[in-house]
Amino acid sequence: MPTIADLVARAVDRLDALQVLGEEIEDEWTYVTELGDAWRARLEDVASGRATEPATSEQTAAVERAVEEARAISDPHRAIDWLSTFPQVVLVALGERP
Repeated sequence: MPTIADLVARAVDRLDALQVLGEEIEDEWTYVTELGDAWRARLEDVASGRATEPATSEQTAAVERAVEEARAISDPHRAIDWLSTFPQVVLVALGERP
């Protein structure tokens, strides 16, 4: 059974991929970088605070579904939109405040 930290690690990996894709839009580079950094920090705070807590099957399924949805993003503009949406979905799935 994965822990909350395991799920957050999966989400952060996908967040990083979205950020790299979004950085292709040169005019948005600073915004994308700052947004990615802020959400990464928030997710990592959750991971450190709940590191060894086992994730429920519902939490695991929800985060995995969000990761799969984010993996389907190939357009840099959509990636920028998902940089703010994706972490919030993950946090809600984990029972956290976005």
